[in-house]
Amino acid sequence: MRTAQQSLPHAGTFHVTAHERVVFGMPAEQAVLAEVERCGARRVLLSSTRSLTRLESGPLQRLEKALGTRHAGTFAAIRSHSPREDVVAGANAAREVEADLIVAVGGGSVIDATKAMLLCLWHGLDAPEAMEPYRSGFDRGYNRAIVQPADPVRMVSVSTTLSASEFTDSAGITHVPTNTKQSFRHRLFAPRCVILDPAATLDTPDWLLFSTGIRAVDHAVETYCSPRASLVTEALSLLGLKLLHRALPAIKHNPRDLAPRLEAQIGMWQAIAPSAAGVPTGASHGIGYVLGSTFGVAHGHTSCVMLPAVLQWNAEVEANAGRQAALSEAMGAPARAASELVKALIADLDQPVTLRAVGLKREDLDEVARRALGYHPVKVNPRPVASEADVKQILELAW
Repeated sequence: MRTAQQSLPHAGTFHVTAHERVVFGMPAEQAVLAEVERCGARRVLLSSTRSLTRLESGPLQRLEKALGTRHAGTFAAIRSHSPREDVVAGANAAREVEADLIVAVGGGSVIDATKAMLLCLWHGLDAPEAMEPYRSGFDRGYNRAIVQPADPVRMVSVSTTLSASEFTDSAGITHVPTNTKQSFRHRLFAPRCVILDPAATLDTPDWLLFSTGIRAVDHAVETYCSPRASLVTEALSLLGLKLLHRALPAIKHNPRDLAPRLEAQIGMWQAIAPSAAGVPTGASHGIGYVLGSTFGVAHGHTSCVMLPAVLQWNAEVEANAGRQAALSEAMGAPARAASELVKALIADLDQPVTLRAVGLKREDLDEVARRALGYHPVKVNPRPVASEADVKQILELAW
């Protein structure tokens, strides 16, 4: 009989998010209407980005039409990297129309901003600086308790990219004065319903779909390689990687075929599940936060340029090299290095593979290295990153 002092090698904790359902393969309009009926919403605000308003009959327009009289308004001014200013403006728009449900239509920036809009609605925050005490911080002493009201406004998501923000309860928000990516977290920030309609991705530009697909690959790879991976999460990471590695080239080969698009959506769901369950990512994500918030590199492109370099740098540690062999097998080429396979996939999708290709200058690298050390994923990278010099080694591989 096991005593209280004994521990099993695979003991751990799997955090369960507050999603109520995931609807996949169904038209978004049908799925949203069903969710509106289920929760009794009467005044629905759609949150989105300006690029989706320019379509004649895209997912945003189809939802506005389908909602009919329950469409209370559309706030479509959320910019890349979810600035606090856009979060507050969106919350103010929701207050103005007395929204009782918010449906986020878009990619990671829209979904993250909408999560943080809930914070502003729950706590009556109406200025960017008012959000400061509520941000989570691993060592900064923040994270004032976020308390939802008795009947909190919740959100539903309709994904147009493969960034997978909809599967977590954390919102990555940019603090513009410092160009820093910050996190706000609450269990009920997770959308009550996630809707994965492959047709909603048809109008997404190829570069955005494919780069966020690589972001999903990054989720799978870094959670599998994490020292905190478990028997439960490892299978999810590998399945997500396998599906994405197969689906992304298939989408490029036949762009109008919905089947590989749905497979990619399922893959990004599986790939993010370990992270949502509590497994941290690594240096590719952490350095990517700097590239995005400080230098304006698109979310997906940060993974395109950093993941192969981080894999190559991490492979010098024997334990991680063994993990990477499993990644290569999941991608169908066990004899090749995982870093090479990921880089080849990125190049085949016509996405950038170097820091130069996304506009970085050599004189920027010192600032990237300095800022990167402040991000938690860098601190828990499977190969310890102990100094700016270590970050610079990774950046040189990505240069």
